[in-house]
Amino acid sequence: MGHGVVSGLTPYWLPKCRYSCQMRPLRYSINVTLDGCCDHCAIPPDEDLHRHAADILNQADALLFGRVTYEMMESAWRPPAPTGARPDWMEPFAQTINAAKKYVVSSTLEQVDWNAELVRGDLGKAVQQLKRESGKGLLVGGVRLPLALTELGLIDEYEFVVHPRLAGHGPTLFAGLSKHVDLRLLSRLEFGSGAVAMRYEPGR
Repeated sequence: MGHGVVSGLTPYWLPKCRYSCQMRPLRYSINVTLDGCCDHCAIPPDEDLHRHAADILNQADALLFGRVTYEMMESAWRPPAPTGARPDWMEPFAQTINAAKKYVVSSTLEQVDWNAELVRGDLGKAVQQLKRESGKGLLVGGVRLPLALTELGLIDEYEFVVHPRLAGHGPTLFAGLSKHVDLRLLSRLEFGSGAVAMRYEPGR
């Protein structure tokens, strides 16, 4: 990709052989400050990081959002964008997320569009069904939905993009998790800004 440094671990986002063609991995990627804040407003925008995020989106067949994240992403990225609303280097990410298939977990929304489909009923069964479909993988975003999916043991890979900033406030990730989850480092990617993307899988 030319914008980061990969350590001598598993090549970044290389498909792992343990996933059969009948089971798509569910990946989670989130930005977080050094002191644990995951509020997107606390994270400085960066060209390399937006390019990386677009690369991650391209590794998935579909995105999985809760209502809050879906509505936030739709308001930020659904075209058309006002003239001059964002720099040109954000466009690859905007185009990628706009085109992506989306599943929205919500019991309150009556309908969705923006290439999206509602997911209702039992969360575990619904996500297991999505994972059974063939493809490259699913990508989940947000905070509350990934917490629920972690409790269910359904996330196969975690990526934390840690930014060199102290926010001094929350929210924080996985607040209220009922039991600890041990993770194994797969790879790390360093950016010119000092941010580091670390990819993990749950310990087996």
